[in-house]
Amino acid sequence: SSPPPPLLVLPFPPNSLLLIMQNESGQNVDLYVPRKCSYTNRLIPAKDHGAVQLNVANIDPVTGLYTGESTAYALTGYIRNKAEGDMALTTLVQEKDASTMSS
Repeated sequence: SSPPPPLLVLPFPPNSLLLIMQNESGQNVDLYVPRKCSYTNRLIPAKDHGAVQLNVANIDPVTGLYTGESTAYALTGYIRNKAEGDMALTTLVQEKDASTMSS
């Protein structure tokens, strides 16, 4: 007789439903996408009520006028609680300025 078929190992219980959030075009859509801190690269959990996201305006270096675009920076409550939020934002903006000036 033939050998028994190999066991099928599922990553979820066999009686549970596997729900995949997809839109009409078949792209995966999640209800919650966690953010990352721009300074520490830590994930910002949903319950971090001290976390903020700041949009900093981009300006034209020649005219000094607002270009209509902005750059978003997310900071965790951990950084703000240690009173390092101002330093973190200043560092991030200076790094962005240095990278745009060199290119």
